[in-house]
Amino acid sequence: MEYKYGDVIVPNGKSGNWEVSDVLVSKFDEAISSRHGSVYYCPAGIYRRLTYHGSCVMSNTPMELRTNREFIWKAKGHVHINGLGLGVVLLAVLMKPEVESVTVVEKSKDVINLVAPSFAHFKNLTIIHDDALTYKPPAKKKFGAVWHDIWNEVCADNLDDMKALHRRWGRKTDWQGSWSRELIRN
Repeated sequence: MEYKYGDVIVPNGKSGNWEVSDVLVSKFDEAISSRHGSVYYCPAGIYRRLTYHGSCVMSNTPMELRTNREFIWKAKGHVHINGLGLGVVLLAVLMKPEVESVTVVEKSKDVINLVAPSFAHFKNLTIIHDDALTYKPPAKKKFGAVWHDIWNEVCADNLDDMKALHRRWGRKTDWQGSWSRELIRN
């Protein structure tokens, strides 16, 4: 099947306090809340979002897609992703011919319950139920790219976690990034 960046193959559903649902933006200038608590403008359309206790954690809006692009460009070989989300980034990486395998670490069993079944047909994918902040990467494995996207909200409080993750993965990958790290630093 052919997919394009931004496609969400996960159906609407609910598991525990997590929910995947559609949101309608009825006109271009209508503001919607982003996952970092600010408001931005979004083109009209129907988007898919992942919410926790009713608050948006991730969506497939143009802003979200833009903020993950660099990682997708850099992904090659064996790839590691901390945070499953809606699987938008995961799907884009799995579609790249230069990606051999993808490992995802996700802390929430409920997110795994919602998202993982839609990716069961990908044989080069491993999803691990664990906490990215304590997960120990395989000792001898090297990754082409590592992406950290585990925060429900973006704030300066996340910088310490980002620093710890970048230090832990620094020698294990050719490239790594954290969602919104530059935004927070600026």
